[in-house]
Amino acid sequence: MKRMKLLALALVIGTSSLFAASIFDDDVPAKLIGTQVADLFDTPNFEIEDDLTVNITFTFDSEGKIVVLNVDSRDYDVLNYIRKNMNHQLIQTPGEPNREFIMPLKITK
Repeated sequence: MKRMKLLALALVIGTSSLFAASIFDDDVPAKLIGTQVADLFDTPNFEIEDDLTVNITFTFDSEGKIVVLNVDSRDYDVLNYIRKNMNHQLIQTPGEPNREFIMPLKITK
């Protein structure tokens, strides 16, 4: 009887680990998403003093549109530039909904 319980427990643990591994499997690589998002940006139409790098936190809604959650900049022009070019845009291969992505964006003179 103990062997049956042990065998059943091993079977449950083994199958649950298989299902857990498939849940977190990335269908779309983050690098591919980053490349497609970077293509959304054109040359900024405002003046910047120095080159800067801004981290953008975003996710996708149920329709596959980008939803910008956070931009780590206090510059009003940079915030508007990112939201105008990125927020509510569709890309070719969106990620899974409600998964957060962080992408650095380098803005040069």
